[in-house]
Amino acid sequence: MLTGKKVVLRPVDIEKDFERCLGWINDRDVIHYLGKQLKPVIKEKERELLRKIATNESSVVFAIETREGTHIGLTGLHDINHFDGTAVTGTLIGDKKYWGRGYGTDAKMLLLWYAFTVLNLRRINSRVIEFNKRSLNCQLKCGYKVEGVMKKEVYKNGSYYDLVCLAVFRRGWMKRWRQYMKKSD
Repeated sequence: MLTGKKVVLRPVDIEKDFERCLGWINDRDVIHYLGKQLKPVIKEKERELLRKIATNESSVVFAIETREGTHIGLTGLHDINHFDGTAVTGTLIGDKKYWGRGYGTDAKMLLLWYAFTVLNLRRINSRVIEFNKRSLNCQLKCGYKVEGVMKKEVYKNGSYYDLVCLAVFRRGWMKRWRQYMKKSD
């Protein structure tokens, strides 16, 4: 387990976490902000998807809990490439009561600490759909820099949208981590 200022990251427990994850993935407000067009799924399909994500050798996925123990989301590193020292990150705060309150930022900072200090990765990539301002602001607060835009990359709800491509490097990030941990919220 990794403990931050507001959240705890723990391994995904498929049996314990399944129902909440199913609710999030079937909530139009939640999936609206994801970069991919998702359709509501049935229990069996979602259970298999969660199992694949949790056991994929090139991924590390954590459940996000508040420090009081409420499961509010998921975060992870995907496409981990130890040779190149890279991965792609994704975070989902599924419980809407926790949107815009710093829980995603705390989870992302902990995930980056894990990526850079435990896995010894050097670069973490992320993509954000253009209208997901909360996610984009979170990435920037965590030290990501915009590297480019993939124009009209995602088809969603009848329109094409840009994907903003971001990256953060271990070099230089550790200073941000120390400042973040010193700062009181």
